Amino acid sequence: MVDWTNCNSVERVADRVSGAWVFKGTRLPVRTLFENLEEGATIDDFIEWYEGVTREQVLDVLRQAEQSLLVA
Repeated sequence: MVDWTNCNSVERVADRVSGAWVFKGTRLPVRTLFENLEEGATIDDFIEWYEGVTREQVLDVLRQAEQSLLVA
């Protein structure tokens, strides 16, 4: 599992989206990015489809996920 606590682009609020990790300033769960990528979406598609999420946030989340694989 990815430790999102060091990723500045996401946040977790207990009473928002059942406490799921979301992109900071949104209600969009981080898992939505990975689900879309698995289905063949590009980063550009994702940013276009989900207003409020920036390219920098997406890249930050992907870097954090990559780092978790290197540590595992």
